[in-house]
Amino acid sequence: MVGFLFKWLSNVIALFIVIQFVSGVTVERWQSLFLAGLVIGLLNAFLRPILIFLTLPVNILTLGLFTLVINGFLFYLAALLVSGFSVTGFGSALLAAILFSIISFILNIFIGWR
Repeated sequence: MVGFLFKWLSNVIALFIVIQFVSGVTVERWQSLFLAGLVIGLLNAFLRPILIFLTLPVNILTLGLFTLVINGFLFYLAALLVSGFSVTGFGSALLAAILFSIISFILNIFIGWR
C-alpha cells in the first residue's frame, strides 16, 4: 500500500512538472491533478501491456518507437477521462508522455520504490 502511494505521488509530481513545461497540457484545479496522476498510473498498469501486446508487430518493425505513440495515446486518453485535465492535441500528448516518463523514472530512482 505504501509503494502504491509513493508511486501515485511520484506520478502527481511528474505530471505537475510536465504541466509547467508543455504548453498544451493544463489542469484547472489541484483535485484534477491528483485524479489525473491516478488515472495515468492505472492506464499504464492495466491498459498499456495489452496495447503493447496487440501492436507487437508494429512495435518490432519500428524498433520500439511505436511505444511512444502508445504512451501519448494513454496520456491523451487520461485527459479525456478526467475533467479539469486537458491536452490540446496528440503532439502535446506525445511530448508530455515522453517528458512524464523521463521525470517519473528519475523520481522513482530517487524515491526507491518500484
